[in-house]
Amino acid sequence: MNIILLGPPGAGKGTQASRLEAARGMVQLSTGDMLRAAVKAGTPTGIKAKAVMEAGELVSDEIVSGIIGERLDMADTATGAIFDGYPRTSAQAESLEALLTERGRKLDYVIELHVDEDALVERITGRFTCAKCGAGYHDTFKQPVVADTCDVCGSHEFKRRPDDNAETVRTRMAEYRAKTAPILPFYEARGLVRHVDGMADMDEVTRQIDAVLDGAAQG
Repeated sequence: MNIILLGPPGAGKGTQASRLEAARGMVQLSTGDMLRAAVKAGTPTGIKAKAVMEAGELVSDEIVSGIIGERLDMADTATGAIFDGYPRTSAQAESLEALLTERGRKLDYVIELHVDEDALVERITGRFTCAKCGAGYHDTFKQPVVADTCDVCGSHEFKRRPDDNAETVRTRMAEYRAKTAPILPFYEARGLVRHVDGMADMDEVTRQIDAVLDGAAQG
């Protein structure tokens, strides 16, 4: 089974992709990771990509499609692929269809984790971690049991990601909307789009995705 997982930063795509990999043997295909791996491995398309990047230019759709094609030819993707960060345009969506068709495969679903922007901003901007052991906390949803003391290791030092601020989060969400807007109609016309509640807790989001993949969800 091959799916596209859509959702803005902080919607939980990474968590859900990891769960799908563990439960179903699917492989998450992130264009950024694949690009770096292809360059490192010196594949034919990776060599092209390296030359383009060293010249300070943007990698073309043709090169990205080539890298995805090379990755789909690897045996571990036979159990299913989760596309993350691709396609982002209608042209890329058409390229992906061609890549899959050439390999006797098809796209089964496009699953969008639907989120409330204001609630997502609160979710992300409230995050902080223990600077020593990395345990995660939140201003609203998960404070340490003892104030200013990590529940796990007892450290009193905490940190926040510098990009976890409201302005950055809203900018990233606007970029996401701009990038996904062109491809949703392409897939909606094919009846492939499904929406799940990205604001639900992680286990409920997993249950909703499982329902879609198992054919129990309608629309």
